[in-house]
Amino acid sequence: MQDHRAVVIGGGIGGLTAAAALHHRGWDVTVLERAPSIEPVGAGIGLAANAQAALDTFGAGDAVRALAGWHAGGGLRLPGGTRLSWTDNEAAGRRYGSPLVVAHRADLVDLLAARLPDGALRTGTTATLADPGGPDRPARVTTGDGELTAGLVVAADGIHSPTRRSLFPGHPGLRYSGITCWRTVVPRPAAVTDEQASEAHETWGRGRHWGTIPLHDGRLYAYAGAKVPAGVRGRDGELAALRHLFGDWHQPVPAILDAADPAAVLRNEVHTLAAPLPAHHRGRTVLVGDAAHPMLPNLAQGGCQAIEDGAVLALLLADAGNDPFAALPEYTRRRLPRTTEIVRRSARVARLATLSSAPARAVRAGAVALAGRLGPALVLRAHDGIADWRP
Repeated sequence: MQDHRAVVIGGGIGGLTAAAALHHRGWDVTVLERAPSIEPVGAGIGLAANAQAALDTFGAGDAVRALAGWHAGGGLRLPGGTRLSWTDNEAAGRRYGSPLVVAHRADLVDLLAARLPDGALRTGTTATLADPGGPDRPARVTTGDGELTAGLVVAADGIHSPTRRSLFPGHPGLRYSGITCWRTVVPRPAAVTDEQASEAHETWGRGRHWGTIPLHDGRLYAYAGAKVPAGVRGRDGELAALRHLFGDWHQPVPAILDAADPAAVLRNEVHTLAAPLPAHHRGRTVLVGDAAHPMLPNLAQGGCQAIEDGAVLALLLADAGNDPFAALPEYTRRRLPRTTEIVRRSARVARLATLSSAPARAVRAGAVALAGRLGPALVLRAHDGIADWRP
């Protein structure tokens, strides 16, 4: 059965990457996004060399590199400001082929959406998988306007993916990781020095961590995480909660909190799958991004892996020629082991970043400081096997 029409459920980074990559390979694509617009949440995203290599497969890599705002280095610190290690972003470029790019999600979404043909993106459209399809029948998706058939459905419908539950109804589903994260973007505060504004940093404290990275337009992207019970929220809002957790940490943390708009502070309880999925496809339907492999953010690979998914899928389908159905088992074979390992590695780093006991934190600080004295290459090794991936 030959049908090079693809329906993508979800207009986030994973869905738009898959759609742009498929369109680049000659597929007729339709992206169905339930929100009235594709305006993403106001936060940053780290794009390591592996994501940039995936974007290169359909000509978007250089445009993403142009969004880089952080060209210097960064370090791991203690809440009082003591620097434990230093990472040179140029050293990351030498080791992995390209430095880390940190961009605003809105810029990345706009860039990806611009690579789609007119009319391919339909917002305000709820889509439900009606039939995943098979070797001799197309997949079917129902919307409020009727039904669409396609040779391929790409489910990029997020961490709470209804498509995932439909494909694998016996899977145990999501579990709370024990960590809640916050994100915001602020204009550079007047109290922040040029040095503070140009350097990235991550700071690990007792059961919590904070990070700051400059964006290309001069704003600062800040993220934080802490061990808190599920469902617990402060009475005075999320900014007040951040002040309680991080207000006495080193600069520029207090200055960023003072500059933050309470309405622009995003809070997310981080969930992961209780167990890996048995496959990332069924029939003619594939899962990408958080729908397939939600992970903790501590290796900054959630978005990168969604981008890899879309690029690899398009490449495999191009190789399959007139039989796209035959490529889908290979998609699972390539993506499932890799993303499962990165989910595990992200969880290990999250546990390290949120240690609570004083002895464990002392050992952690000593180990990180030693690694820092031995040079950036040793610090960067946490990303070996991830950032050096190529499609």
